Amino acid sequence: MAEHAPSTTDAVPDAAPTAASDVTPGATAGPAAAPGAADPAPDEAPDPARPRRSATTRAAILAAAKDRFAADGYERATIRAIARDADIDPSMVMRYYGNKAGLFAAASEIEVHAPDLTHFPRDEAGARLVRHFVERWECDETLTAMMRVGVTNEAGAERMRGVFAEQIEPVLAAVCPVPEEAPTRAALIASQILGMALCRYVLHIPPAVGLSRDEVIAWLAPTVQRYLTAEHP
Repeated sequence: MAEHAPSTTDAVPDAAPTAASDVTPGATAGPAAAPGAADPAPDEAPDPARPRRSATTRAAILAAAKDRFAADGYERATIRAIARDADIDPSMVMRYYGNKAGLFAAASEIEVHAPDLTHFPRDEAGARLVRHFVERWECDETLTAMMRVGVTNEAGAERMRGVFAEQIEPVLAAVCPVPEEAPTRAALIASQILGMALCRYVLHIPPAVGLSRDEVIAWLAPTVQRYLTAEHP
């Protein structure tokens, strides 16, 4: 059954006043309880009309969001449609995730499948890495949408940071001459790969859009190679 956020006119108070402690001295008390009647249990079940902030609700929202974003894409998917698919009120989606960008960041699964650079000649690592990401950007709308979300929404930015820390840094650490510098080198490589992605696939800057895939790789690969394998700046 659909869950609905309470309106300001029918919100249920968190707790009813207790008996003796809330009676003003000298005021007439209400009718006495019947002899033998038990006091109300302090932890009695909550009013079923109150919305439940449950893992089940979150799971339903995320499942509906994943399907809707996959079917419609980020731009066309709407909170209302996702709420309808999850059989809940749209206000519940907003309560949990704030806005569409926050929901997208929570619902999207980003797997970059970075290549194992130890399987290739060392001097080809930069070109292999750039080619992989260019091909991923051009076939995976989720990555492009996450780029848009990441520049305006903290949840999206956090997701992108996590992707690089968890999926990219270990790949780079395996080939860079100073493994402990992998986080720094990953940031430098991100400045090239994400910078081009922003210009080419999000902002659509004409010269960047006009480059062929091979031209993008040819321009970026030497710089990425240096960030990967150079002993010193």
